[in-house]
Amino acid sequence: MRITISAFYKFVAIDDPETLKAEVAAIGCQHGIKGTILVAHEGINSTVSGTADGIAALLGWLRADSRFSDLISKESYADAHPFGRFKVKVKPEIVTFGHPEVNPAKGAGTYVPPQQWNALIEQPDVLVVDTRNSYEFDIGTFRGAVDPKTQTFRQFAKFVDETLDPSRHRRVAMFCTGGIRCEKSTAYLRAQGFDEVYHLEGGILKYLEVVPEAESLWQGECFIFDERVALEHGVKPGSYQKCPRCGYPVRRSAAAADATAACPNCTAQ
Repeated sequence: MRITISAFYKFVAIDDPETLKAEVAAIGCQHGIKGTILVAHEGINSTVSGTADGIAALLGWLRADSRFSDLISKESYADAHPFGRFKVKVKPEIVTFGHPEVNPAKGAGTYVPPQQWNALIEQPDVLVVDTRNSYEFDIGTFRGAVDPKTQTFRQFAKFVDETLDPSRHRRVAMFCTGGIRCEKSTAYLRAQGFDEVYHLEGGILKYLEVVPEAESLWQGECFIFDERVALEHGVKPGSYQKCPRCGYPVRRSAAAADATAACPNCTAQ
């Protein structure tokens, strides 16, 4: 059976997250959805899987709500569910950044469609920053991108404060897996006085979906937070698996022991 995996988010004011949680949980269960949906006062964030009809029903229900009428879903496909169960949770943030004053709905950077991304990041005066964590950066990133050397997104603001300077870095382009982290990171930069801040619309996932591999500036694979571990061009499952000891992404191996032996995280300990 072909399974559709849908990733979506929306920053929008939600007065009663608990009510939305209950309603979304009911719709998801009704249509056999699996995966996780996070709800907060600042919006909704989700990666879920289901049949094509099930995902369409969930998205249709959400888009019938004026708050989510323009919800964009980034979709890929698999032969089986990459998630074991369905969870809907209320959280303080839909992506944990640790700076509640940042409001992506009002202050995010300029969206750059995937088809225009190459032209932007190839300009010599543009600093390209990967907003993801080092273990994600290690298995794939855009050519010439800066690694913030973070282990969690909470550390990204410290990287900005200690490394970037609006007087020197006048044009900054950022990217992440699906776009949500860039909503907050670009809003944070703009609040710190950076004027020209851009981010890849739809994230790496949309870029790998719509930009032909022959024209791509992406190098490696894109880490994702489900059992597929990583995706390559065409948003197809890639060549990585999780280390059975620590969960770090390692090249796929026939034996679990081999995967542990090849894990740079385990061997560094």
